[in-house]
Amino acid sequence: MGALTGIVLRLIFSGDPGGAFTAMKGAFVYLAPIAVGAVTVYVAEAKQQRKWSYYVWAPVAANALFVLGTMAILIEGLICVVIILPLFCVLGALGGLLMGVICRATRRRREAVYSFAVLPILLGFIPTPEANLQRIRTIERTIVVEAQPQQIWQQLHDARDIRPDEVGHAWMYRIGVPLPIAGVTQQTPTGFVRKISMGRSIHFEQVATEWRENQFVRWTYRFDKDSFPPRALDDHVTIGGHYFDLLDTTYKLHPTGPQLTELTITMSYRVSTQFNWYADSVASFLIGNFEEVILEFYRRRAVQVG
Repeated sequence: MGALTGIVLRLIFSGDPGGAFTAMKGAFVYLAPIAVGAVTVYVAEAKQQRKWSYYVWAPVAANALFVLGTMAILIEGLICVVIILPLFCVLGALGGLLMGVICRATRRRREAVYSFAVLPILLGFIPTPEANLQRIRTIERTIVVEAQPQQIWQQLHDARDIRPDEVGHAWMYRIGVPLPIAGVTQQTPTGFVRKISMGRSIHFEQVATEWRENQFVRWTYRFDKDSFPPRALDDHVTIGGHYFDLLDTTYKLHPTGPQLTELTITMSYRVSTQFNWYADSVASFLIGNFEEVILEFYRRRAVQVG
């Protein structure tokens, strides 16, 4: 019953990004898992009193079933499921404990569980102050490469036939982001453009806004309407979307010896949610991990060529 409550709430919160009843609304993200936990304990307590440990593990299990159920009926993808499940489990346990206290301390358990279930819906009508949601962060990683800047520079601009074993261990790819296939820079009438292709027919461009050969490059991102085919990425984490965006990426090469170069990558991104404290933590971890993996990828290829 708890899991079904969550699925019903998710079906209600199926609005467009930024509008009422979107699944990224704080009213859903914070309160739906609490409601799932509360309903789970309420139904169980109607049969017999449970132990305090039950108020924790049963709501956690119910929220896991709820989240997996949304994926089974194709309204959520693997990426969102993996990202949100830890938060939902913690909030679900909180809801279960609150309902357990109410069941033991009062006789108004029915009124309480109705309140838990209805409150997300009531708050779903309240508009979101979009201007206050944006959080912009910058993540930087550095590696020392046993190669000259020219060798690394060549790999940065001509990375073809990228194999899964070269980058697939990055956590963003482990949780469902399609793997990169190639990144090749071309000179166009308007400047240098790197064309990125990934699995599931994802493709976009990185436009060079600063360029110092063998030393520094800054890319901004350019997306077309068909850059992300339907279901290629979960709607809530699509790059350039309402809730997440990559702003720019820079690579800096600094020689530190005859055959040593310090390679630094810096990525700036935006998250725009009502739970930025959580979304930003996840994004920071995934992007930082990606930077470490991609730097190692360029290091290996530059060394092999050298």
